[in-house]
Amino acid sequence: MTRRDNSHPMKKILGVLSIAISIAGNAQHIVFNFYDSARKDYEIMRVNTDGTGQRNITNHSGTDWTYYAYKDVLYFISDRDTCNRCFFLYSTDGEGNGIRKISDLMLEDSWMSSRNGGTEMIVSGRTATTRYQLYLVDLASGKFRQLISDTSAYFNDPVFVNDGKQIAFRYKKERRNRNMKTELWIMNVDGTDFRQLTKYPNSDTSAPWHAYHAGPPKWNAAKGFISYQSIRNGKYHLYAVTPDGKKQWQLTNTQMNEGWHDWSSDGKWIVFDCFDDTQSTFDIMIMNIENGEKRFVTKGGWRLEYAPVFINY
Repeated sequence: MTRRDNSHPMKKILGVLSIAISIAGNAQHIVFNFYDSARKDYEIMRVNTDGTGQRNITNHSGTDWTYYAYKDVLYFISDRDTCNRCFFLYSTDGEGNGIRKISDLMLEDSWMSSRNGGTEMIVSGRTATTRYQLYLVDLASGKFRQLISDTSAYFNDPVFVNDGKQIAFRYKKERRNRNMKTELWIMNVDGTDFRQLTKYPNSDTSAPWHAYHAGPPKWNAAKGFISYQSIRNGKYHLYAVTPDGKKQWQLTNTQMNEGWHDWSSDGKWIVFDCFDDTQSTFDIMIMNIENGEKRFVTKGGWRLEYAPVFINY
């Protein structure tokens, strides 16, 4: 799986983490996507933060990819009940019980986020005539409404910020224009104050057109910033930007490449997939951003282990 900006149509667990994370009395776990090469199938794995207790919680012949959890509820996209790569939104608990289809809105392969106590979700969806548009989904009823209609533009990987008052997302005005970089933008939920947050350095020519100049944003509510991956000087690392765009900085700099990621609910721990320059080996790593401690959660085994998400139960 090549790490790329999808703006265009295009293991074995090692228990080496010394600290098991507990938030508000509940244990934090990690779920991530992996590819079972024997079955030629994408599944979702749950593991303890110390690397123990791995379990395939989907175990289905369809493609299942998770990108978000709220407290003890895991959300994932799947084509299990429809055509190949025709994705819909599902939920389950951290053990894979009670799988439920949420909505009839077909989704893009995209990260997502919720607000209002986990009752409303922001997603990138599609219809028979449109692609990569933003929708709000009521998670109880499955009803949805489109936020902005711009069928020539690309909106993907949305995340609520500032208590759900704003949405950050990956955007470019002309979806099919390969010469136009996808950057992070932000707006109020009603579509006002639409503005750009990131600007890829013009001097950096290391990124091929399909790479992430600004990858899927994640909101660290406890620390008040947005994080994202970006390829700079030929290597992926994680960067941060404040919602007003005034402060930007680099978050990580391991010897590997760092990519898709998530934050613990206290904002201190970040879990991310790390991979070599050829993108042939992926593992999951966890890091404390306050003291810099980092450890592998997985090491070797499955070739593809990526898009880790914290779940708290």
